[in-house]
Amino acid sequence: MQQIGIAIAGFGTVGQGVYKHLLQNRALLQQRLGIRFAVHGIAVRNLRRKRLVKVPRALLTRDWKSLVEDPRVSIVVELFGGCNEARRLILAALRKGKSVVTANKALLAEHGEEIFEVTARYRAKIYFEASVAGGVPIIKALREGLIVNRFQMIYGILNGTCNYILSKMSRDGTSFAKALAAAQRDGYAEANPALDIDGIDAGHKVAILASLSNGFLMPFSKVHIEGIRSITPLDIRFARLLGYEIKLLGIIRAENGIEARVHPVLIPRSHILAAVDGVYNAIVVRGDVVGDAMFYGRGAGADATASAVIADISEAGLDRLYSTEMRPLLGPRGRGAAKIKSIDDVVSRYYLRLSVVDRPGVLAGIASVLARAHIGISSVIQPEGHEGKVVPLILMIHDAKYRDMRRALQQIVKLPTIRGRPMLVRVESFDVAPFDGGQDLRPGGDVS
Repeated sequence: MQQIGIAIAGFGTVGQGVYKHLLQNRALLQQRLGIRFAVHGIAVRNLRRKRLVKVPRALLTRDWKSLVEDPRVSIVVELFGGCNEARRLILAALRKGKSVVTANKALLAEHGEEIFEVTARYRAKIYFEASVAGGVPIIKALREGLIVNRFQMIYGILNGTCNYILSKMSRDGTSFAKALAAAQRDGYAEANPALDIDGIDAGHKVAILASLSNGFLMPFSKVHIEGIRSITPLDIRFARLLGYEIKLLGIIRAENGIEARVHPVLIPRSHILAAVDGVYNAIVVRGDVVGDAMFYGRGAGADATASAVIADISEAGLDRLYSTEMRPLLGPRGRGAAKIKSIDDVVSRYYLRLSVVDRPGVLAGIASVLARAHIGISSVIQPEGHEGKVVPLILMIHDAKYRDMRRALQQIVKLPTIRGRPMLVRVESFDVAPFDGGQDLRPGGDVS
């Protein structure tokens, strides 16, 4: 039986999961692949750190370079995270002709051009299934299972932390701060949760998916990103009354250019994504041949991510065993000139919440500003019985370019009856009608 040597760089939650499952399921892997994987070294930053998974002390080292240089090692598994040290390690391994497996979405999104160029120059191979949606095999689906499709749209829940927070806010009526604290207490959010709640993590994943689905490298800087910090229980309550749930979605759309964006979305409660709860991820791929296909599962965690990493290790092992030629990661270079849409040119419907002084003429003033911008209102909710007080005013807005909506809002906030900052959330139906929960949504209906 062929033996293939592995080195693991990074031995945190995911690294320990990979090592544990490689040992526990080694007989299964040998039976299915005809390969015996041997771990020849594990690079760590702290040799004395206590770990949940027991590993022979002789395997641990602080010197990842020695593992890259080790002639017994054919596959280097990068699980350091971050960009600086991980980038140096991956480039060094590729230049040595090693196969690289990584779960590092930030590195691929922000330094993918350099990494893919080195991969091509040295005819090395890099595998990154675990970089998007944990144990959900979306990368392999795009590159292999759905290869004949033109991808008209890819959208979904790509960050489990944000989905946990929004699910808890919707289910329990709790504030964003309390839901975030619960996510941190339950181990679903970091002490510094900015990468998750500000949408950056999901933005990295969108950049990778947009690159693979459209055949050219999508610059991370071209992905429009908004987070969920400003979502309130009031917004979730009004959204539900209107037949929607609020989710943080990554959206890639190919229509007169490529849209790549991450932001909160009102999605119909009748849509399958509206029922995706907690830390789960779900991605819908719309192809011109297959139609809609959905991928669902745990998007993070030691076991889910380890499953994807070991799948890549297995593929790398088979490629080396049978001398499989390198497949192109992206499409022809000529497609790199594809137009990337600015968020200003993206057309959406909108949910707009304003805090207004409740007195006659308020709605007329707002409608006048929107009319001058050629933006229509589809429905209004305004609580009654609060004359002279500041109350929420909810408007559902017809299709409009974001540029026009943004400029109209700049005028609306100058009106004397407007208080505080407006809340603007895009509405996406994806061809599914909203669920009418039977609430009174007529103008003037009291939801206070």
